[in-house]
Amino acid sequence: MARARRLDTWRFFGQELKAQREAKGITQGELGERVFVSGGYIGQFEQGIRKPQLDVAQRIDDVLQTGGFFERTCRRLINASPYASYFEPVVELESLATKICEFAPTVMAGLLQTAEYGRAVALGGNPFVTDAYVDEMVTARRARAHILKDATRPEYWVIVHENVLLTPMGGPAVMAAQLEHLAALVRDRALLALVLPRAAGAHAYMTGTLKLMEFEDAPPTAYTETEFSGTLLDDPAVVKHAQRAYDLLRAAAMSPEASLALIESAAEDYRRCASTT
Repeated sequence: MARARRLDTWRFFGQELKAQREAKGITQGELGERVFVSGGYIGQFEQGIRKPQLDVAQRIDDVLQTGGFFERTCRRLINASPYASYFEPVVELESLATKICEFAPTVMAGLLQTAEYGRAVALGGNPFVTDAYVDEMVTARRARAHILKDATRPEYWVIVHENVLLTPMGGPAVMAAQLEHLAALVRDRALLALVLPRAAGAHAYMTGTLKLMEFEDAPPTAYTETEFSGTLLDDPAVVKHAQRAYDLLRAAAMSPEASLALIESAAEDYRRCASTT
């Protein structure tokens, strides 16, 4: 219900944007050019399909002379989100993507995490947070996974570094359940998972997570994230460079069959270890 209310508010944002733009006699293309996005993006903002970043909302206020209305509305909606401000646009783009390619170098990709594994990740990053904070983070992360079950689910590729399989996040039982969950998704053909072996050594992308997203009616984007921040990229040259890095990762990874066998073997080892402790 909370998510539905937020979507309704973003639609209101879009309706107001359209009304203010038309009142000024400015086309979507003209507004887009003046706030440094495409006219198609302005149309998606107005339909509530995409949500503008804060700096775009600020520029819209400047162009339409709306006294900070769109910035204030954007800030209110961002602050109401359980996600970090830099990640909020990514969540929305995930739900619109027709294809997602992700590289997980240190921990399991968020879309694939079980609740117990997600809790271990949250506490490992900050052992002083409250249970309420951890619960909110885990719930928000698990909510994103619905896109893998929808009828219109995207084509999803994930490359997992072997270190992710070998790091006992949360203990053997938690790891066994996490890897069994990943294997089940692969067997259900909800995604294609590849393992990048440690033997591959240095690889094409070594600065954090990488997520590539493609869309039916919009240019592709890339998202990179380190421990403390993330960056959404849409410059065509930069996205092309990120896509090349992902292609090199894919070339160095194990085959789908060998990857699944390794994931299931690691899960079995963790399950056996959990049963003896």
